[in-house]
Amino acid sequence: MKITSLAACLSCLLLTACMATGIVKSKLDVIEDAASCKAPASILIVLLPGAYDKPDDFVQQGFVAALRQRKIAADIVIADTHIGYYTSEHLVTRLHEDIVVPARNKGYEKIWMVGISLGGYGSLLYAREHGADIDGLFLMAPFLGNRSLLAEIARAGLSGWQAGDIPKADYDRLLWSWIKGYSDTAISTQADWPPLYIGYGTEDRFAGSSRIIEKVLPPGRVTTTDGGHEWLPWQHLWAGFLDRPLLPRCE
Repeated sequence: MKITSLAACLSCLLLTACMATGIVKSKLDVIEDAASCKAPASILIVLLPGAYDKPDDFVQQGFVAALRQRKIAADIVIADTHIGYYTSEHLVTRLHEDIVVPARNKGYEKIWMVGISLGGYGSLLYAREHGADIDGLFLMAPFLGNRSLLAEIARAGLSGWQAGDIPKADYDRLLWSWIKGYSDTAISTQADWPPLYIGYGTEDRFAGSSRIIEKVLPPGRVTTTDGGHEWLPWQHLWAGFLDRPLLPRCE
């Protein structure tokens, strides 16, 4: 079974015709950065890149430095979750077996998953299957599927939208049927729906999906900034997220 719906969406996302998907390995390549606190960090932040991005881009664009400048007591793992892991359906398995389970075994008390663009999609794919294994999600300008589905959901509103009978290969619809749980307070407070935070640029080409979700999340869970689908707005959104009292500082 292949991700036919996702593959079709990726063809729209990747506007240039040819792009290497990368080699799918038996274990994810990662970049790790440890907090320099006196005590070992009890929190792990897992960063997932966008479709065009490499793990080192998070370093080059100042994401690690921004966290360290604030003396946040969290370790970081940046995963090389390129498109090949999505289209081969290995993404969730590799994140779980290579990062999340080992992190729990090492004693991390909380794990946050942070994704940009396609990495936001991947973060939600993981949360749909293993929501109880992570403690929070922060998505920046998430790519969340094809435009026709988003228009369908927007017309009904997320809380009123009915997914209907979902074909096994319609991964976008399956994902949105899970996201809809955030519109139901009785469901969204369960462990399988970790707290969700979203940030996006007001001119971002994927802003529509974030606005759909924004209407059902608690106040303060969605932030915006000027700009489109590029690093400068994401840097501002990341800085704003780090300035929230969500993550502990070194003592």
